[in-house]
Amino acid sequence: MRLTKDAFGKDFIWGVSTAAYQIEGAHDHQGKGPSIWDIFVKKRNRIFQNQHGDQACDFYNRYIQDLALMQEMHIPNYRFSLSWSRILPDGIGRSNPLGMDFYDRLIDLSLELGIKPWVTLYHWDLPHALEKKGGWVNRDVKEWFGEFVGTCVARYGDRVKNWMVLNEPTVFTAAGYFFGVHAPERKGLGNFLSAAHHAALAQAHGARIIKSLQPDSLVGTTFSCSHVEPFTSREKDVIAAKKADVLLNRLFIEPLLGMGYPTQEIKILNRIEKYMKPGDEKELKFDMDFIGIQNYTREMIRHAIFVPYLRAKIVTAKERKVEMTEMNWEVYPSSIYHMLKKFSSYPNMPPLIVTENGAAFQDRMENGQVHDPKRVDYLQEAIQNVHKAKEEGINVKGYFVWTFLDNFEWAEGYRPRFGLVYVDFQNQQRIIKSSGHWYANFLK
Repeated sequence: MRLTKDAFGKDFIWGVSTAAYQIEGAHDHQGKGPSIWDIFVKKRNRIFQNQHGDQACDFYNRYIQDLALMQEMHIPNYRFSLSWSRILPDGIGRSNPLGMDFYDRLIDLSLELGIKPWVTLYHWDLPHALEKKGGWVNRDVKEWFGEFVGTCVARYGDRVKNWMVLNEPTVFTAAGYFFGVHAPERKGLGNFLSAAHHAALAQAHGARIIKSLQPDSLVGTTFSCSHVEPFTSREKDVIAAKKADVLLNRLFIEPLLGMGYPTQEIKILNRIEKYMKPGDEKELKFDMDFIGIQNYTREMIRHAIFVPYLRAKIVTAKERKVEMTEMNWEVYPSSIYHMLKKFSSYPNMPPLIVTENGAAFQDRMENGQVHDPKRVDYLQEAIQNVHKAKEEGINVKGYFVWTFLDNFEWAEGYRPRFGLVYVDFQNQQRIIKSSGHWYANFLK
């Protein structure tokens, strides 16, 4: 039986997600300060083919036509992020009136077109001025972030009722401060643990500020997650999978729920205490109105003696010879069902919203049309799995596709395309793909 949106009920939240650095462009226009990504992309061989987000989708200049396209596709909710350094060029202190005006126009037009804004406050683009002071490794980042949050809520809170504090803290702390493959390119356990703790503090601190300024708003935060399985039933692989699960899925949600950091399986995580002060554990807890989960695939884990700290490694989709996306991730749309189930099993879990889900596939251009049947299949199956979770009594309230437009996919550059809408980066032409037409029909 073909699933329709009616099967989810009239209050279910459908939408699309984007992020400021990945689509806006205008990287130094009209008073915007540099972010850590503006700096990182200028270093050679960090990004696929040395690409960068200076122009990206030029959304800063094309948001009017893009929102019109969104309306044409019957998309009722739009999740986007605010660029911290566009609003506060130095991260704190003076604001940038032109940057703030841009988001006023974006929010006002969205509402005018019947599209509800869902705002992410931090999607990885820390102001470079703050990174020079230590960035997420500096405990003061909690207060810097608080100032930014307060500025945004005071300005936009009369119209924005749905807020997300952080986007995927596990990813920006691990990729940016442990492995050094994302901005700001720092490495090592000390950098990672301090950044992780300060992000966890900022997550709750930001939420408290929103609620104090706008008590009637809905406040959440978003977590990346992957369904984790041991590669074999050997005990060593089972233990390795449990460790991977801690890092990929549990590290930030458990302190937020008041359970403390999950140090049991990974003893080295106890070193996070070095960065904690009395009262921190209590401060990490906050009762969110919802939790956003962002899922793309599953990971198979095996024991690996040479991997420091974890003794665990991912057995890649390539090694396993399974169907892959352009990100070399296994095509496994039922992963979202497993993650909804896992997160909902925590006591006192707020409602869940899938704030990102999608897949990068090669699109086929034919007579001015863009065909992406694999993405259509993926989204249909993923949405079926969300419905299955809902039918089983899991409190899932919404689903946002990643992403609206093909965009700058961080270190992968413009190579992988996740969009429902094709972007020709030579001339900024937009073409709705088969998947975009499918989603539009689904949402009608």
